[in-house]
Amino acid sequence: MPTEHYRITNTRREFLRDAFCGFGGMAFGAMLAAQEAHAQNPLAPKKPHLPAKAKSVIFLFLSGGPSHMESFDPKPLLNKLHGQKRPASFGEAKYQFVSPTATLLGTKRTFQRYGKNGIEVSDLFPQLAQRIDDIAVIRSVHSDMVVHSAAQYQLFTGRVVPGFPSMGAWAIYGLGNESQSLPAYVVLPDPHGAQEGGMPMYSNGFLPAVYQPTMFRPGNRPVLNLDLPKGVTLDQRRKTLGLLKQLNQMDMQPDDAEFSARLNAYDLAFKMQTEAPAIFDLSNEPQETLDLYGIGKPATDDYGRRCLMARRLVEKGVRFVCPVSGGGTGNLQWDAHSDIEENHTRMAAQSDQPMAALLTDLKRRGLLDSTLVVIGGEFGRSPESEGSKGRDHHNLGYTMLMAGGGVQGGIVHGATDDIGLRAIEKPVHLRDLHATILHQLGLDQELLTYLHLGREERLTETLGTVVTDII
Repeated sequence: MPTEHYRITNTRREFLRDAFCGFGGMAFGAMLAAQEAHAQNPLAPKKPHLPAKAKSVIFLFLSGGPSHMESFDPKPLLNKLHGQKRPASFGEAKYQFVSPTATLLGTKRTFQRYGKNGIEVSDLFPQLAQRIDDIAVIRSVHSDMVVHSAAQYQLFTGRVVPGFPSMGAWAIYGLGNESQSLPAYVVLPDPHGAQEGGMPMYSNGFLPAVYQPTMFRPGNRPVLNLDLPKGVTLDQRRKTLGLLKQLNQMDMQPDDAEFSARLNAYDLAFKMQTEAPAIFDLSNEPQETLDLYGIGKPATDDYGRRCLMARRLVEKGVRFVCPVSGGGTGNLQWDAHSDIEENHTRMAAQSDQPMAALLTDLKRRGLLDSTLVVIGGEFGRSPESEGSKGRDHHNLGYTMLMAGGGVQGGIVHGATDDIGLRAIEKPVHLRDLHATILHQLGLDQELLTYLHLGREERLTETLGTVVTDII
């Protein structure tokens, strides 16, 4: 098992002294120096276990649960059965708010075929439809929980309870960071607020604190205080931080991961002050690029800025970026309990153009091949109506999209049944999705482990199956 992904019970010095005392001193001294260097910078780039297709991941998280029936999984039979009880032949389903007397709800969306293979996409996503030849549509995703918080934990961490590392934290634990002046793992939150799962779904869990995400602020200034204070030169700031580091290291224990992470944060903050301001200044982008993302238009300005920021971050070596669409409570997310038409029309109007622009921009810059883009939420929506016009949460079958990073575009993988109730063909559990993301990054789910409370933990827990059909 690779030592960089395995927690050794003894210290490095003890291991080298006891196992190799007196033999190959120079070689082992070099090993020791390398290990000590890694200890000083745990975010140093690491070699993947396998040949990697992707260097970075952008997860476009559609928080709240977008409906597969209204987006990428048309169900003509659902429209024919509109207003009727679900036929018993489709089996049972458990919901939060759907009444036992509820009837099936047809969709008002229209679908057209796009791309070389004629993949059906609804009129909610006309811009994303134009990029369908770059996208693998996975129509058979399923998961275990039907409440937001637990479903969000499972989507990000592979577990239905908080306290476990997110896939972003696992990615940088396995691969480190290629950027010396930017965080390795960035979350770009929705300005309307947090989700039900809160910070634990993004967090490093029991992994060392250095693998935690950096939360940028919504709006035009994602990071505050990047400028040096008035009257302070760059050299003065460098000397001040050097003194702070020396003072802190005087009392720091060798295995104090939390303290070490704080020192790394000081170093990163200084580097961001010197090199990162240009990353956040979108005024240096051509007007054509700003227009591509919808920046300046009321509906798309916010998410367009964050999708463009995601491109700029991975371009500079950031490993994992998560721009969130939907925040706050209820209807401000993709959480269409009361009116599926109003909610999804509004949310798609905010996100369709920016998501399509991101794929276009990555591809024309030669970055799509090395950047894995994942699009989706924590679950889908119910075939039954909630009230008269809404849909409840639904985890038995829904759709997620993947593009770039070695993924084959222009294909559909799997299927739900004729009313969108259950994944029946080539089902993909979230652990399979996680295994596929790791695989494209060159990480073997069985080797990417961390010893926690006496157990070798991994993102996929009981192991997932890589979705080879889309690779």
